[in-house]
Amino acid sequence: MTTKKPVNKKDEIKDVQPIRSLEKIEDMKWALKRQSERDYIMFLLGINTGLRVSDLLNLKLKDVKGKKKLTVKEGKTEKKRDIQLTNIYEELNAYIKTLEGTEWLFPSRKGEKPISRIQAYRALNKASDTVDMPDGIGTHTMRKTFGYWYYKKSKDVAKLQMILNHSHPEITLKYIGITDEEIEDSLNDFVL
Repeated sequence: MTTKKPVNKKDEIKDVQPIRSLEKIEDMKWALKRQSERDYIMFLLGINTGLRVSDLLNLKLKDVKGKKKLTVKEGKTEKKRDIQLTNIYEELNAYIKTLEGTEWLFPSRKGEKPISRIQAYRALNKASDTVDMPDGIGTHTMRKTFGYWYYKKSKDVAKLQMILNHSHPEITLKYIGITDEEIEDSLNDFVL
């Protein structure tokens, strides 16, 4: 009988970082898809929407089936947020067609409930071990990866702050791992 490693929520949030390499994101997708279509779609949805894992796991089939946009009432903030699914619509709906006898988007193999946060954590860590990802992978990695890449592409911290429901831009930058060094590096090429 193996001993289960406890997940300390405080440590997980403190230690996890976004995935800063597109190659590593692709590696994770590959490993998760080999592991389970459910785990792959959870990761894909997480990194493309920025939803917290608790909100991802609470999604039901009726919430997303055939939809290119959904409105989620976030559990932590209780704020409503519109989520665009157009970029992952085809893969999401192909996965939904494989599900039978469940109302949950990410059903557990045991019982009639979605997978737990712990199960999601284990799935991500198993995949990260397969592709030799550094330590620090957790359920928040998906949300932080979304935030990091949204910021890298848009450079709009104000919009990202609103998307993530943070109270201050500084919190958002710290959350997604934008360090002083990265900010300084971005100024190296700045000239008027």
